[in-house]
Amino acid sequence: MLEAALASLRQILTPPFRSVLYKSLGLTLLLLALAWAGLDKLALSVAVVDHPLLRTILAFATGAGLLVALAFLIGPISILVAGFFVDDLAAHVEREIYPAGRVGKPAPPLDALRMTLRFSLVSAVVNLLALLLLFVPGVNAVAFLLANAYLFGREYFQMAALRFRPLGEVQALRRRHGLTLFLAGLLVALFVAVPVVNLLTPLFGIALMARLHKRLAPPVKTLN
Repeated sequence: MLEAALASLRQILTPPFRSVLYKSLGLTLLLLALAWAGLDKLALSVAVVDHPLLRTILAFATGAGLLVALAFLIGPISILVAGFFVDDLAAHVEREIYPAGRVGKPAPPLDALRMTLRFSLVSAVVNLLALLLLFVPGVNAVAFLLANAYLFGREYFQMAALRFRPLGEVQALRRRHGLTLFLAGLLVALFVAVPVVNLLTPLFGIALMARLHKRLAPPVKTLN
């Protein structure tokens, strides 16, 4: 698994990945900026203070709170971004690890959209619960890592595997290799926990899970 993770990290900066990297970074930063603006406007509309000192304190507190909120939103937003680029990313990885002509097939657009929105929504709920545990020492970090390890291991693997297999087979593979996928998801969760680097999560997650799918699954044929 570590070998697959290192290979995935190296591939992030290769020329085929760089074009996707720039687009995914731009879209992620745009969504984060929109989230910041929306949350800031909401906070200012809820808390109205006339006293100058209290207003200054409130502004600093709001800024700090927004930074914390955005840190927890990076996971769901990066997942949403991944939905736009998952097939491009997976195809680049597959060309490197599979023989010629064995690249997978993209999921139908509506199915891909539904899967991405569900993944992003569940991630948002998980990270909201972790945010609520922020002031419980030792619990919040553990809860964040464990919950995201399960989530990332499950969903990024599914994104990669569905390019080759129907959903029923993918679910059976997930159950059979649950511990391996959890540990792989833990690597992705640790990736998310590193500031700035976490913006690259979709690239790392897809590259890693495409390699794990090849390693864990029996030989496959491209879906027709």
